[in-house]
Amino acid sequence: MLFKEVNLIKSFQPVLIIVMIVSIWTLGCGDPWNSNAHNDPSWQKEFNLSERTLVPTGRSDYFILEPGFQLVLEGTGGFLGMIDEKLVITVLDETKEINGITTRVMEEREWKNDELYEVSRNFIVMDKETGDVFYFGEEVDFYKDGKVVNHKGAWLVGENDATAGLLMPGKPKVGMKYYQEISPGKAMDRAEVIDIDHTLETPAGTFSKCLKTKEGSALKLYEKEYKSYAPGIGIIQDQNLYLTKYGFVENN
Repeated sequence: MLFKEVNLIKSFQPVLIIVMIVSIWTLGCGDPWNSNAHNDPSWQKEFNLSERTLVPTGRSDYFILEPGFQLVLEGTGGFLGMIDEKLVITVLDETKEINGITTRVMEEREWKNDELYEVSRNFIVMDKETGDVFYFGEEVDFYKDGKVVNHKGAWLVGENDATAGLLMPGKPKVGMKYYQEISPGKAMDRAEVIDIDHTLETPAGTFSKCLKTKEGSALKLYEKEYKSYAPGIGIIQDQNLYLTKYGFVENN
């Protein structure tokens, strides 16, 4: 009986494989729900920016938008964790006007095995009253062998129906779900607050009362990542990367 059951299962293997392939394809790109995921009302995408006082400098519970502030995160990734990764986030003493709003430039530089992989210039503002942090777009350069090879993921408010997203709530609460990027067909990243009393140990220290989010994209529902933010500091964990250094630097 055992061998008959095994043979029966084997006879269905091709069918099972086909079903799995179709299911994965449907989840990723063929599901009508996926194509309309950005219309899910449970995710906030309207923020009444015209009624807010937006400034290019400030602080909130989990975000510092002041020139010179820098965060360094490091870790390993790739297949079997064989790639050394480093991410340096620096708030520059530089602004950019987008759609009549003066935004602060926050630069992110990422290395893989000591080779520059990506440089992005993110355009950020903060609500002076609530501490909400808004994302107005980014310029992106991807590198290979020291040369820029593409600009995937770049977007700006006012171009191609793009509008500002909420990068970080001033007073986050568990269950909040919001869009961080709103550029239809190009960048639709979003986040859900899943914990505000999280403790995390990093090379830079152990932090409590941390905010933890689950983040992904309405364009790729099967991709998820987790991030942690410490009060008075900002991001301390981005998937496999952990905070190793933070503070203010000169000549930014």
